[in-house]
Amino acid sequence: MLGEREARMALAGLESLGAIGFAKALAEFGPVDLWDGFVGQAETTTWGRKAAALDLDGLRRATDACGARFLIPGDAEWPVGLSDLDRVQVAQQGGQPVGLWAIGEQLNQLDTAVAVVGARAASGYGEQVALTLAADLAAAGHVVVSGMAFGIDGAAHRGALGVGGRSVAVVACGVDEPYPSAHRQLAAALAETGSIVSELPPGLRPTRYAFLARNRIIAALSSAVVVVEAALRSGAKNTASWASALGRPLFAVPGPVTSSLSATPHRLIRDGEAILCAGAADVESVLAPLGSLPEAESRGEQRPVDRLSPGLFEIREAVLPGEEVVFSQLCARTGQPVLEALANAAELVELGWLEELADGRFRLPRRPAG
Repeated sequence: MLGEREARMALAGLESLGAIGFAKALAEFGPVDLWDGFVGQAETTTWGRKAAALDLDGLRRATDACGARFLIPGDAEWPVGLSDLDRVQVAQQGGQPVGLWAIGEQLNQLDTAVAVVGARAASGYGEQVALTLAADLAAAGHVVVSGMAFGIDGAAHRGALGVGGRSVAVVACGVDEPYPSAHRQLAAALAETGSIVSELPPGLRPTRYAFLARNRIIAALSSAVVVVEAALRSGAKNTASWASALGRPLFAVPGPVTSSLSATPHRLIRDGEAILCAGAADVESVLAPLGSLPEAESRGEQRPVDRLSPGLFEIREAVLPGEEVVFSQLCARTGQPVLEALANAAELVELGWLEELADGRFRLPRRPAG
């Protein structure tokens, strides 16, 4: 009889990929009994035929050969957020992975991880936003999670790694065969300073269903999800659905209204499903403990004139550029009493905000004060 870890590895080799019936059976019978049941079914069921064809020894060798480790629930580095997948379903998928193959750094300290996802065929604007956003998040101590695909995913990983931060790639293939192959160098960097994880065994190539299944893991590993660019039909939209189902804060970056890649972010913002994200500070404001961040400045940079008291500011603003006004005009324009207006005008002259001419008229200085 197999132990739990071996039974889970064998079950993971069947490629259940979030099949709801499979997840329910695993919860009901446990990994050891479920595997024994499949083996006993042999040729009578689909799962039985898959179990009969599985080479568990070969799977162990492939795991060792690529330097991966097989993680199961209860391991010290098993991400606790994955358990949330047992209570939600999206697009007929659900349940946490039976196990995970991982290479690179341990999957710990993911408490404030942020997923940055989006279109493969991203625009230059989208890739620049993703790279900058991920770099800023990583510099602030967040682990950046994405899917190592072309476009937004790749830019997010590069942004995090570029500032010496950590990044986790959740792939829809074996951890030993990076996809796309053009990202081999990126995969090598992630394996060295970040992590690559998959619920698929080594050697497996991706399928459309596998991409959808991995989206649930990306969302569950993260404390928040940011969609940078995505068309109406896209994997990023599916990841956003998982974030909403799991109760993770969902952000979307606005883009040009003329771009089809802005369709999903704009719809998410419009319908109130996502928070508008213009940078890492927007994500930080939601994830940071209450009161730990200073209140964001809601207006532009303060000008010297903004530091004037209300009375002085009124008199100063009553004089238009290029004109010369008499004292009675200042009183009429501001409504200030004569003595108050006189004192304010004199103070402004002393401070350099007004000039008093020889005939008693006032004008703005030829050069701005302060």
